[in-house]
Amino acid sequence: MASLSRAHSFNAAAAQYAANRPSYPPAVLDSVAEICGFPLAGARVADVGAGTGIGTALLRERGAEVVAVEPGDGMAAEFRRALPDVPVVRGDGNALPLATASRDLLTYAQSWHWTDITRSVPEALRVLRPGGALALWWNTDSADIPWAVAQDERIARACGVEPKDRARPDDIRAGRLAGLAELPHTRRLLRWSRTVPLDTHLANITSHSAFLVLDEARTARFLAEERAVLGGLFPAGMVEETYVVDLLVARRP
Repeated sequence: MASLSRAHSFNAAAAQYAANRPSYPPAVLDSVAEICGFPLAGARVADVGAGTGIGTALLRERGAEVVAVEPGDGMAAEFRRALPDVPVVRGDGNALPLATASRDLLTYAQSWHWTDITRSVPEALRVLRPGGALALWWNTDSADIPWAVAQDERIARACGVEPKDRARPDDIRAGRLAGLAELPHTRRLLRWSRTVPLDTHLANITSHSAFLVLDEARTARFLAEERAVLGGLFPAGMVEETYVVDLLVARRP
């Protein structure tokens, strides 16, 4: 499981996260409903690791009856500001504060990797009704955008970490890494993009945990240097971010 310090670093930057992180394209929830075999409207859903509610809001727009599960104080407070009419309970995927067989669908938008799959998979199966589904998805970076690959190398140097590995595992390995190898599951890769102001792009980058645990001086130095580089690449001040949503949906027998 990823370090707790990085997992909880988001709480201090919840507003920055909410304002600048990308959402997800409609094709994600279209695919979830198709694979699940039941409509999202009226479905009893728990969005786990809900953060500031980016995924939760999309589920509610589809008519799902959603409850959010979020462990962090700062993220839960931001969630309540954004979605005051959606229940949010404190907890995480390793020990869900939900009744057995009480949910049609569990969703983890950008949060499954913070769980211990030896605990979170059995917990998901406990909470799901027979025939229910577990949907995991992440916005991942496309491997074919040269300027973004070069940016990853600059981020790694600034944070003192290894450059991001953009090699994508095959379907079998992706299911195994997520702990779903013993369950019937389906994977979809959904490419999309958004165009945002340079300031939003930079704020998005520095809302990631590698920067949130970095000292302010190093972050400020990176931002100044990166602004100069991207200003040359995008003179109009708008940056196109390209993502591939990596979606896995597993069915409970």
